[in-house]
Amino acid sequence: MSPAADTRAGKLPFVVWVLAAGTFLMGTTEFVIAGLLPEIASDLGVGVSRAGLLITAFAIGMIVGGPTMALTTLRLSRRLTLALALAVFALGHVVTVLSSSFTVVLAARVVTALATGAFWAVGFVIATAAAGPARATRAVGVMMGGLTLANVVGVPIGSFVGQYTGWRGPFWALAVLAGLAAVLVGRFVPAAEQRAEISVRAEVRALRQGRLWLALAAAVLIMGGVLATYTYITPLLTDRAGIPAGAVPLVLVVFGLGALGGTAIGGRLGDHRPMATTLTAAAVTALALLLLIPLSNGPVTAVALVFLMALAGFTVNPVVTSLAVRFAGDAPTLTSALTTSAYNTGIAAGSALAGQALHSSLDLTGPALVGAVSAALTLLPLTVLALTGIRRQARIVARHPARDRGRSDEAASVRTSR
Repeated sequence: MSPAADTRAGKLPFVVWVLAAGTFLMGTTEFVIAGLLPEIASDLGVGVSRAGLLITAFAIGMIVGGPTMALTTLRLSRRLTLALALAVFALGHVVTVLSSSFTVVLAARVVTALATGAFWAVGFVIATAAAGPARATRAVGVMMGGLTLANVVGVPIGSFVGQYTGWRGPFWALAVLAGLAAVLVGRFVPAAEQRAEISVRAEVRALRQGRLWLALAAAVLIMGGVLATYTYITPLLTDRAGIPAGAVPLVLVVFGLGALGGTAIGGRLGDHRPMATTLTAAAVTALALLLLIPLSNGPVTAVALVFLMALAGFTVNPVVTSLAVRFAGDAPTLTSALTTSAYNTGIAAGSALAGQALHSSLDLTGPALVGAVSAALTLLPLTVLALTGIRRQARIVARHPARDRGRSDEAASVRTSR
């Protein structure tokens, strides 16, 4: 069955689910370190806060690598780009597990992040194009669902296995699974080449839209708020809430369930009520993080608030991602990469500030305060975007004669944002 037929029948094309499997692996590798941080720090002979740089470095690699790799691979087959990204991803993990040097591991994380950025940039474009304009946000939600499912399954299992096999065990598994994912990409991703009319100039022109940058700013701030707290969640749970270290993976499952639910909610509601959905979710995220400061001294309230911050925070993600790609008009690849960079800018800045707050007088509640402020600031670009009005048709900044036949689809895409 063709993608178009699937879309008419209300189903998403299978390729979207294949891409979700890829994001599952990449989400696992990005966040599994949070559950293994003490073990990694001890094995590599560094402090916990310094080991946290492995999360920051990965985020920085995606910030730089996403747009760079998107432009570098612009004229390559999308299928080839995804397969190469998975190959480099696997190689980065092999280097990581074979090294005992923190510097080498840090560098390998950056290289792995470059591959991840390339995969996400191309993957978002394929997912939204295959799903069609009426289900673009839903397709993004499913693809990002792979990321959130990583928090439900991949990260807790990785943390659990790492406690028994050593932290290198989960990374070996990720290297092998990346190879299998490359096979799936070769089998199910369409082999069509990139259109010849795509150019770097057209992609750059797409960045002139002010509303695009508002959506990207919201992505930075909401992810920075949630991940500032999540990066250092293990010491908060064990030392403040009194949860045993062996039970931390179970709490990570709770976080992942919240993230998965939030992504599903955002994917379902975002095509119809994008601004009401994001504004409400951002406000609830800020409140949950703020309450985590006084209420994290009890295990029940701590776990409940961890779930709530994930549920609300991840509701925003598929909506702002879909809006950003839509605002880019005919040149979505670079914008898709910048969306990924925006999330990881938030992760890098949030985790770095949280690390500083952890060693301040705020102690274990410092990361939660950093997260609450960042989530609250998310309301600013979202409010401006709501007042600007996303119903107004996005200006097409990179139109080509060969694409004029698709104008009706573009208009339909704008109508779905109402």
